[in-house]
Amino acid sequence: MSQPVKAPKVFKPVVVTANELASGAVVFRHADGSWSIDVGKAEIAETREAGDDLLARAQADQDACVVVEPVLIEIVREGGFVRPASLRELIRASGPTVALPSDAYAHL
Repeated sequence: MSQPVKAPKVFKPVVVTANELASGAVVFRHADGSWSIDVGKAEIAETREAGDDLLARAQADQDACVVVEPVLIEIVREGGFVRPASLRELIRASGPTVALPSDAYAHL
């Protein structure tokens, strides 16, 4: 009896997120190489190869001590907006769940 053939996993669009080393803030990498807390401005990889390239560039930023733990996360487009696909990443992108001093993210 033959085994059923599994369909290949469909690649979904991804962005790279990390934590900024200086503040610990959740940040997203933009196409120009900058990082900010705005997931809507993040560079989106539409293919597995583009995702690998995006992550490699983010890891270079980690090597330069700009960010820590860069990872790819799936995103969802809703209308003109981009948001993380998972609840965990949506909570991370929304910012702290506790109040911080008003100037904590001023430089981002």
